Order: sequence, then C-alpha cells, then structure tokens
Amino acid sequence: MNGRGTYDIQGFRAAYDEVMAKWPADREAFDVATPYGTTHVHACGPRDAPPLVLLPGGGGATSASWFANAEALSRAHRVYAVDLIGRPGHSVSEADHPLRTVADLTAWMDLVLDGLGAGTTALCGHSYGAWIALHYTLHAPDRVRRLALLDPTGCFTGFAAGYLLRAGWMMARRSARGTRAFLEWETGGAPVDPEWLRLQEAAAGFPFVRPVTGPAPDRAASSALDVPALLLLAGRSRAHDTREVAARSVEWLPRSRVTVLPDATHHTLPHLDPAELNSRLTDFLNGR
Repeated sequence: MNGRGTYDIQGFRAAYDEVMAKWPADREAFDVATPYGTTHVHACGPRDAPPLVLLPGGGGATSASWFANAEALSRAHRVYAVDLIGRPGHSVSEADHPLRTVADLTAWMDLVLDGLGAGTTALCGHSYGAWIALHYTLHAPDRVRRLALLDPTGCFTGFAAGYLLRAGWMMARRSARGTRAFLEWETGGAPVDPEWLRLQEAAAGFPFVRPVTGPAPDRAASSALDVPALLLLAGRSRAHDTREVAARSVEWLPRSRVTVLPDATHHTLPHLDPAELNSRLTDFLNGR
C-alpha cells in the first residue's frame, strides 16, 4: 500500500517471491481452473508420493506461509499448497461466480482435488484454513485420509473478544503499520521471519473481499467422523482460549490427537519452532 492507500501489487509480488524462495528447489507453480476462478498452487516432493494439501489461514496468509514446513513435509508426500481464492496471493476469483457459502467452498475443494488428480489426500490447515479443512472433511470424508488442524479458529470455540477488537481495528485501517502492530501484539514480540512479516504488511493493501464465513462445523457430524485427526494448538494463542479448544476438540473428534505447543502463538505457529511442529506433523501423516 503506498501513501495514497492504493494496492502496491509489485511490492506484494516481490515480498511473496522472497518468501517462496525459502521453499525447496524442486518447487513447481501452476493454476487449477474452476468455475469459481483459478487456484494458484505450489507443489514439491516426489510425484508418486501420497498427496498432502495445505490450506493457509486468513488475513494476509498465502501458500508462502508454509515456507518452514514444505521441505520436511515433502520428504514423504507430494505437497500442494494453495492460495485461497479471494484472499491475498495469485489465485483469481471469477467475478460472475464468486465463493459465497460453505457449500461453494467444499465444491471448490472438490474441483481443486480433481484438478490435482488426488482422489484422496491428507489435508492440513492453519487457522481459517483449518476451518475450511474440517468443513471439507465432513463434506467428503472418503477423500481425506488424515486431517491436521493447526490452531483452528471457528471450529470448536469463538474468537476471543480482545482478538476480534484488535483484528477489526487492523482491518478498518488496512495498512502495513497496523498489520505490524497487530502481529506484534498477538505474538507478544516473539521473533518472526522478516521476509514473512514483510509479506503480511504488503498483503494489507490487497483488495478486500469478504471471506466465506459461517457456523462451526456440526458437532454431531464431527463426533461421527472416522478420520484420524491431529490438532496442534498454540499455547500462547490470543485468538481463542487454547484450553477450551483442546477440551472441545477431544469431545467433537473422537479419533483426534491433541498437542499444545507451549511457546507458539496463533500467528507464529507454522514457523516459530518448525522442528517440533514438522516432527509431530510428519509422524502423524506417516501413521506413527
């Protein structure tokens, strides 16, 4: 965003490319066409390995957000990380057929998996991406082998009031400075990757498109879900009450395993201590 408040697309692309440069050298990028628009995908790992689809969070998150995880996860999986349609990144929404409802999101996910040639997949989402991942698993449990949810929001509890107030203030102003202040508050000043932070700031000027929201996934349907699930929760998350999320997730997902990473916050979870997170994710995804 420049001084006049317009979107600096070149600055965003440069910041995006800086973070993507941290991905494995075998990374490929391509688009999957759907009636809802084109979905931009980054892929790495052996082509004949089991697929793993990664969904980023909301706000300024993109597929680049998995920079600290892609190499470890791609050792035993063909990793596909997507930019969500209508959010910052290189996916492009179809103006005449936008995503509006949860049913649209699950239909879009079906089409993306079809385009990837993935009849079944492991699915991992962070934050808003975890909300999408759980809704999709309830929609098509036969297509999800394993489900990993990283500090999921809107699935088991609501947002903390303080988080909503500060996020609303940030969204109302939509500036690099406001984004930085919000992240400094949520992370408690924890060290973050500087290129990742620049990308979050550059995404502040992305043209606003209201994200698809809705109710939490159905509790009765979740309780009947026969898909192994892993929840990795941020012990210092300010997005919600971690203990409440942990307690409810065990009740709602009978095949779930819950681990709290004590030093992580909601926005640092994928990359603050990647060695531990990647170890727990790979063990789970590999059936250990």
